[in-house]
Amino acid sequence: MHSKKLKNILLFCTLLACNVSMPMQTMAQTDPLIEKVAQKLAQVNDYVAEGVMKTDVSFIKASLGKVKVYFKKPNLLKVKKEGGISLLPRGGVSLTINTLLNTKQYTTIPAGTQVLNGKNLTVIKLIPTDDNLDWVISTLWIDPVEALVYKTATTTKENGSYEINMQYGEYAKQGLASKIIFSFNTKDYKLPNGITLEFGDEDPAAKQKSLKNKKGTIEITYAKYTINKGIPNNIF
Repeated sequence: MHSKKLKNILLFCTLLACNVSMPMQTMAQTDPLIEKVAQKLAQVNDYVAEGVMKTDVSFIKASLGKVKVYFKKPNLLKVKKEGGISLLPRGGVSLTINTLLNTKQYTTIPAGTQVLNGKNLTVIKLIPTDDNLDWVISTLWIDPVEALVYKTATTTKENGSYEINMQYGEYAKQGLASKIIFSFNTKDYKLPNGITLEFGDEDPAAKQKSLKNKKGTIEITYAKYTINKGIPNNIF
């Protein structure tokens, strides 16, 4: 008697598990357009990009500077500024779309279409399926014909929210941007270690408080990519 009851309970639990897991698997399927973007990006195993970075952060004075951006699958990324230090906020996982999509640890949610800079773009939201990832949600604006991402907006757990607008040129076939504009709220900005703020004769606390509510932007214009030549891990 007890054995029969136990079998019925196990059967019921098995059926319940099947009924629950099937829709979850459907939700976890990747959007076909995201797959198309990912396939384009899959051509790139690594790259070194050379360009010029312009920083517009109200409480930091920084001139134009040459930079090298190193990327290696799945999500290794480093930006080196010539003769200085990179001013990119920590936690900006979506500086390149490669670092976001290569993890494959997300669920996609369609969010309609939107016109951006004269282009009719498909909007797709990504929700991470791994609690250990440092981002909460990312929205992508994608050209459905070119399979190019023209904008991302990402919210992280500890480093605020970021937006990136992208332009394309010679390396569009590989999904690599010719220019990115990385914008963020300066109140969430975390200075790299060893950097201090200088405000002259003004009260530092008052000055920093007023500036912390403004927007900051970092633009990188790329002149050249060296693709799939191999990069040792110690670069990162």
